[in-house]
Amino acid sequence: MTDPRILVLIPARMAATRLPGKPLLEMAGLPMIVHVLRRAEAARIGRVAVATDTAEIAAAVTAHGGQAVMTRADHPSGSDRIFEALGSLDPGREAEVVVNLQGDFPTISPGNIRDVLAPLADSAVDIATLAAEIHTEEEALNPNVVKAIGSPIGPRRLRALYFTRATAPHGEGPRYHHIGLYAYRRAALERYVQLPPSPLEQQEKLEQLRALEAGMRIDIGIVDTVPRGVDTPADLEATRQILAKS
Repeated sequence: MTDPRILVLIPARMAATRLPGKPLLEMAGLPMIVHVLRRAEAARIGRVAVATDTAEIAAAVTAHGGQAVMTRADHPSGSDRIFEALGSLDPGREAEVVVNLQGDFPTISPGNIRDVLAPLADSAVDIATLAAEIHTEEEALNPNVVKAIGSPIGPRRLRALYFTRATAPHGEGPRYHHIGLYAYRRAALERYVQLPPSPLEQQEKLEQLRALEAGMRIDIGIVDTVPRGVDTPADLEATRQILAKS
């Protein structure tokens, strides 16, 4: 049995500029969103649903045995979309933790989905996320790779201080590639979506900075690999090859 106190939500929409219709692109015989759904279900941590504003995405999910919930089309972010879905799916407020899993991570491991819950064992943590150590200069210099900067607080655990597209921190020592998977305490998500966009969030184009600027605590679990996101035609082809072999 999965834990009714945990709800895994996968926000998905069609309006991707570089890969139109991205959630429904076929990979190894299934739409991409169904691969993500399957991996979330395999993690066996809680109820799983796709939150979408597109009937075609909902139909693909339900056709493959998953649960979909329709949300408004005008949400500015995935966090706002999952908050609406949370209210629809759990009006009795049974869920205490909400996991936000991006719909373009079709190769993420179920183990990594489970890993994101670990930092919430500390009651002081509002939001948990993941990162993996960077091992190449290309990755360190790439502004599309978000770097997580934090203070070590235990084995494979950081307390987040900042997230940036710049190459940081400066000097010798590890740098970390942030993975866009979050576990929110319900109260933290409720607080977060009420906050206005923050100055650093707008400058860096990184939502999670809104939480840090508001004084919320984000802890980061360190994992070994970064799941391949699908943002470009090259990503799509590489991911199709990975899934064809698995």
